Amino acid sequence: VQLQASGGGSVQAGGSLRLTCVASGRSFRRDLMGWFRQAPGKEREFVAAISRTGGSTYYSDSVKGRFTISKDNAKYTVYLQMNSLKPDDTAVYYCAADSNAILSAGPDYSSRQENYELWGQGTQVTVSS
Repeated sequence: VQLQASGGGSVQAGGSLRLTCVASGRSFRRDLMGWFRQAPGKEREFVAAISRTGGSTYYSDSVKGRFTISKDNAKYTVYLQMNSLKPDDTAVYYCAADSNAILSAGPDYSSRQENYELWGQGTQVTVSS
């Protein structure tokens, strides 16, 4: 059972990247899925989450309007489309899964790292000015 994140790279400010998180080993169709990031010297922080049904998405204020989270249940894949990237977005990005979230889990619950029991290995995103 694992999550495999990919799609990171180096881009200039204003550019775009799409991160991909592929789940394997069991069905993740009913999981709450999230993206978090950790910049050098900083704590890991919430970026975005998509509800179990896929009907709700949540974002941190720092990425709202620029990033979009989505998922393809048929491919067991979660995406993070990142547009208008800034140097402050430079970090290692992690995807995570929570199989215990209730259907009505909202943004407060979905943004808490401790609620996610499975984590991917991380993918580096570097944005230069």
